[in-house]
Amino acid sequence: MSKFIKISLVLLTVLIITVSFIIFDVMNYAGEPSGKDDVMKLVVVGKGQSFNATLDSLEKAGVIKNPLKFKLFTRIRGYDKKIHAGEYALSSVMPPALILDTMLRGKVYLHRITVPEGYNMQQVASVISEAGFGTVENFMKIATDPSFLQEKGIHAGTLEGYLYPDTYYFPKDESCENIISAMVEKFQSVFTPEWEKRAKELGFSTHEIITLASIIEKETGAQEERGLISSVFHNRLKKGMRLETDPTVIYGIKNFNGNITRKNLLETTPYNTYKITGLPPGPIAGPGYESIKAALYPAETEYLFFVSKNDGSHFFSADFQEHNRAVRKYQLGKTLGS
Repeated sequence: MSKFIKISLVLLTVLIITVSFIIFDVMNYAGEPSGKDDVMKLVVVGKGQSFNATLDSLEKAGVIKNPLKFKLFTRIRGYDKKIHAGEYALSSVMPPALILDTMLRGKVYLHRITVPEGYNMQQVASVISEAGFGTVENFMKIATDPSFLQEKGIHAGTLEGYLYPDTYYFPKDESCENIISAMVEKFQSVFTPEWEKRAKELGFSTHEIITLASIIEKETGAQEERGLISSVFHNRLKKGMRLETDPTVIYGIKNFNGNITRKNLLETTPYNTYKITGLPPGPIAGPGYESIKAALYPAETEYLFFVSKNDGSHFFSADFQEHNRAVRKYQLGKTLGS
């Protein structure tokens, strides 16, 4: 064996040992956390962003150390060009292998948005906008677009009442249209065919039931009272009595300042149930499950009136004289809607 071959074999052996050591070191690096800080940091990978820029973002966020080893690990696996764009919640206690896997799977961070029961469409738009998903104006434009409503199978003039109150999770760049679609689809999953059938049995359309449910939602936050509140409204509707409920009046006041006046109660608007007979033209808020259920399955009572007891509950009456006594007792002579 010539001296040249011997040297070549030695060099090759050294090279193999060196490469093996590097691979071992890199694989070992990938399996060990870079630090002890378990606070999640948001790292954004932009569309078309270079791998080096991604490495820089990860290092600056403090979730990885030694970007060179991370780069070698990624390239050894052939994944450096397969990372998905998006916003990721990562921390230094996550091993680099898990960080890479998170980005390869596109497991982006989902922002939590909670829409409370009883919020009207304008309030929902504000919640979505404040969470960073578009503007109030764009939300309202979509929520009142006839073609969008038709596409979603909503037979109404707006999506008021059909934006189901719940907690939702969306990625950073989710469109306002998709968010609204998710809320409508949630409503449609809650309002089952069984409930549609029940509405027809009562002589109501789905829209009328949601309108009634929205009023129940605004009248009480006490779950145990919803069926009773519903019975009052059902009984009044059957007798041809006006609903006389303040929340509908408030909904019909443009730029309501928080103070309902006698003038407001006397003003004729489509939503002033002190002046109109029957239900207003549409929902006044987004009712939750219990309020919709109460609208469909009211308690069996003869109640026609209720008045606040100023402790979150109401006093219910079957006749006007009893109601007046309750008003004097609980409201000290103040005139309230029944």
